[in-house]
Amino acid sequence: MSETPLPLRGAVDLAALAAQSKRAESGLATVDEAGLQALAEQSLQAPVIIAFVSSRVPASDQVATQLDRLARSQGGISVAACDVDAEPAIAQAFQISTVPAAVALIGARPAPLFQGAATAEQLEQLVGQVAQVAQQAGLGGGAAAEQPAAPEEPPLPPLIQEAYDAVERGDLAAAEGAFDKALTENPKDEEARAGRAQVRLMARSRTADLGAVRAAAAAAPDDVDAQLAVADMDVLGGQVEDAFVRLIDVVRVTAGDDRDRVRARLLELFDVVGGQDPRVLRARQALASALY
Repeated sequence: MSETPLPLRGAVDLAALAAQSKRAESGLATVDEAGLQALAEQSLQAPVIIAFVSSRVPASDQVATQLDRLARSQGGISVAACDVDAEPAIAQAFQISTVPAAVALIGARPAPLFQGAATAEQLEQLVGQVAQVAQQAGLGGGAAAEQPAAPEEPPLPPLIQEAYDAVERGDLAAAEGAFDKALTENPKDEEARAGRAQVRLMARSRTADLGAVRAAAAAAPDDVDAQLAVADMDVLGGQVEDAFVRLIDVVRVTAGDDRDRVRARLLELFDVVGGQDPRVLRARQALASALY
């Protein structure tokens, strides 16, 4: 099974953060719910293209970068990237069902451009069409216009940045090492703790076959390792509560080292999902009852 970013609110999505860092380096602006209204107001003066991307689809970032380059060469058009994993409400509002995708805002009105694959020639034509429509509406787009500078993101702590860089190049062992160093320096660093937990989960599951893992767990309900493996896959797939219930049930019927291993894995998965997530809070209570 290929490595899959976690679709979890509150978790540290390392693949998404690495992609965001790469976008920032390229100068590509990003949009969230708080900034969407500002983009709509900006489009009253000059057109804006929102490129919808996802760290699960690396090609989507390439498309966003191409759109940004074409818009800059055209002049008077700005491009912002919207990560559909981080901002699902925006994607839903614009009825985005797949990435890459793009929507133009012209005079605060949305104009869908495409969803799915698009060639370089098609992208160039679409940006040209946006400029033409904007000019017909009496807006900028075609003549160079000064764009407001995107606010600079505060730099990440060096060890956290080192970990994200390692994730970006696929070196999960180096990423875990960087998070370990961060926790050595500050044992209360929640970002490092959550990041390390996710890196470990990704490393355990990157070559796993979902069907085989589930079959093994079903065939051997008393096999602790098999239950741990399927719980990992459940968390990766978003079935968080199923994973927690499974492992808490294993805690109830095990003792000694096996129980300690399952408890430790549960605590690590809690870090992956996020300590304030309601599912984690409920599972912590259930774990306490199972232990005592």
